[in-house]
Amino acid sequence: MLKINNISKTFYPGTVNEKKALDGLSLELQDGDFATIIGSNGAGKSTLFNAIAGVWTTDSGEIYIDGENVTFAPETYRAKFVGRIFQDPMKGTSPSLTIEENLALAYSGGRKGFLRSAVSKKDRETFREVLAPLDMGLEDRLKVPMGTLSGGQRQAVTLIMATIVTPKLLLLDEHTAALDPLTAEKVLAITKQIVEERKITTLMITHNMANSLELGNRTILMDNGAIAIDLKGDERKNMTVPGLLELYRQVKGKALDNDRMLLSSE
Repeated sequence: MLKINNISKTFYPGTVNEKKALDGLSLELQDGDFATIIGSNGAGKSTLFNAIAGVWTTDSGEIYIDGENVTFAPETYRAKFVGRIFQDPMKGTSPSLTIEENLALAYSGGRKGFLRSAVSKKDRETFREVLAPLDMGLEDRLKVPMGTLSGGQRQAVTLIMATIVTPKLLLLDEHTAALDPLTAEKVLAITKQIVEERKITTLMITHNMANSLELGNRTILMDNGAIAIDLKGDERKNMTVPGLLELYRQVKGKALDNDRMLLSSE
């Protein structure tokens, strides 16, 4: 489903601010894989997502999605089959539009002019059906502006928007990091249910090491723009957070010193 061959990306090359964000990274996901990605700040996690989504092109290497070479395809083209949710609940939606209008835009693939007048009775029934399992009462608030929702409600709707038309690939960029613990737990449960039911190939960035081992079927730890550890199968099933920290020390010859990751795992 996703195949990345030896991609690299350097920002501000040839200047004092030169930063190699991706360094010969290769990765392959099969249909239905749900991989969590962890790593310190600056490890290249979001840079990898931007490369996959087409925010900019890489300096070298190739990216394939469902067998198609999208290395030089623009972000607007990839958005037709790549869903992405950001850490900020305010991203990815229009606060002035209602819940149903935001869902209609996602449902239509963002066709120009697809707004109020195009939201049919059938569409509304579809929106009610996909919102009801959230158990937030949003199926009865379709006319409410998105900007009036709480962060958790908005992120849950954003998740529905990203999957209402099943994407080939779903990118979750720390999509629960800005939520309180209880709301984050609920959004993660909804995420897991949707991904498993639709069998969506998914990459999820998280700073919570426990979640990285519990969710999905694969755990990837990035370091300095490359993949340092890739856990799956029995090795992942039997891995603990202390074990992962020790494995990192063995592989990299140093201890992991990211406070946010360590504190979130306690």
